[in-house]
Amino acid sequence: MTSPREAREAIRRSIPALDIERVPVAHAAGRALRQSVLAERDQPPFDRVMMDGIAIAFDDFEDGTRAFPIRATQAAGDAQQTLERRACIEIMTGASLPDGADCIVPVERIGITGGVAAIEEGYEARRGQFIHGRGSDHKRGTELLRQARRISAMDVAVLLSCGLTEVDVSRAPVLRVISTGNELVPAGEPIEAHQIRLTNGPAVIAMLAAHGYRDAGHEHLTDDPAVLEKRLDVHLDAADVLVLSGGVSMGKADFVPQVLDTLGVSAVFHGISQRPGRPMWFGTGPRGQAVFALPGNPVSTLVCCREYLIPALDAASGLGAVRPEFASLTEEVTFEPALTCFMPVRLVSNTGGQLLAMPAPTNTSGDFTSLASTDGYVELAAGETRFPAGTAVRLTRW
Repeated sequence: MTSPREAREAIRRSIPALDIERVPVAHAAGRALRQSVLAERDQPPFDRVMMDGIAIAFDDFEDGTRAFPIRATQAAGDAQQTLERRACIEIMTGASLPDGADCIVPVERIGITGGVAAIEEGYEARRGQFIHGRGSDHKRGTELLRQARRISAMDVAVLLSCGLTEVDVSRAPVLRVISTGNELVPAGEPIEAHQIRLTNGPAVIAMLAAHGYRDAGHEHLTDDPAVLEKRLDVHLDAADVLVLSGGVSMGKADFVPQVLDTLGVSAVFHGISQRPGRPMWFGTGPRGQAVFALPGNPVSTLVCCREYLIPALDAASGLGAVRPEFASLTEEVTFEPALTCFMPVRLVSNTGGQLLAMPAPTNTSGDFTSLASTDGYVELAAGETRFPAGTAVRLTRW
């Protein structure tokens, strides 16, 4: 049976890279950046005033001048003015430093009478104070953003500061999520005692959206091979990635693997040595489409979605590998089967700043409601049966 590490590697090798497209910067947040971004200008592009007050020549202050006639007022966005000796210019935060000035005295330290600004007694000024020097943040041409990152709100500000109106990103993948099962009934519809609410597909779509993948349609299909074949053929034709939930185990009504084979989808693996999520299936379609057939039990579905589907989409989008995160177990955990265990946890921290994982195992792989109070899951490696309190384990946040 395929190990989790082997499954991750097989998926990464099989899923094709997404094309690059150009989008307006205003619509780029959450997308995968696919270009280098260079500074358009020095930052700040001029000697920038950092306080409201007066701009003076420090040599005048050093010579003993404490009262300066106000010759002009310069606000942010005004053209740079020239300072006369032994005079001052009333200045606003964000303005460019007047020519000839090299010291800003804050407005709180002056008094103005009859057009003359007098510096309070005992105030000690310094040359260059409250001046944000030109290019002190970065110089023109500096690489500010590298590709292989998801564009954040801060990145949008950087892109705009570089004068960009459009930016290269990975094309958003087209995803189709299919829930299978005769027993499933959507919320809002009448339900019988022997039926259950349809939750997996919408939950997968919500998880995809939370990670930046929003072009995901959903359909519920019954456990009928003819229906499955007809509808999956349509979805395979439309999607880059097809995600199924249910119908992938070894039961008589688990038709998904054989239907996918009929449609020309080649299996890469079926079954991973883990709990939950052991029956997971992965393959590739005739046009290179990635097909993830996730187990139908809700906990298994969500764990496999987060562990395999999300990282695969990140890799296809050209995003760099995420640095592993670790947490220490707050209590001992035992796990007997010779399988990797993905155990839900709640996260806390101690006064030493250490990240701690509180085990929050579900009753069964169908107990998805208990996941609502968790922050993610930890990986307990196969081959060990006892994990003492304090053990550092790999953490994945939902």
